[in-house]
Amino acid sequence: MIAAPELIATRRLFLRRIATADAQAAFDAYASDPAVTRFLAWPPAASPGDVARHFAKVLAQWDEGRLFTWSLRLKDAGTLIGMADARVDAYMVNIGYVIGRRYWNAGYATEAVQALCAWADGEPDVARIWAVCAADNPASARVLEKAGLAREETLRPRAVLPNIGGEPRDCVCYARPGRGARRAAAPC
Repeated sequence: MIAAPELIATRRLFLRRIATADAQAAFDAYASDPAVTRFLAWPPAASPGDVARHFAKVLAQWDEGRLFTWSLRLKDAGTLIGMADARVDAYMVNIGYVIGRRYWNAGYATEAVQALCAWADGEPDVARIWAVCAADNPASARVLEKAGLAREETLRPRAVLPNIGGEPRDCVCYARPGRGARRAAAPC
């Protein structure tokens, strides 16, 4: 079983295990913003209570070792600016992230993804670190490339993104081997 640290520090960020007490700050920073949630698999949150209920589910999955979710906070001010997660499936870790619009184009997403890749690399059973993004989301593609993941393939059609229509959309898979890469790697 893979274990995750409750706190990861980077040069400018603290990644902290998500808490239901983060719901209002998450709602304000990113969860209610249609521009931020445009390429995500969930619609904008209607209330901080919706976010708190989601976080309660996420926390249960942390305890099961299946999904680890961290709030992203600025080190200097403690401000919650986003969220990042790592979904564990056998020997693979799938990374996801979201950053509040006010904090776009400052390198925070790349810094968070790099930190999660470094953590996953430290886990001897992780053979593959990967992520997907919508094919028409070049900003997210740049984040993944800058974080050291290589573009592998376009997955057609891969995901329904409710904020830009109900039809399945193409996604692009980015990945890199983890420390446990001696195991056979599976496709996205």
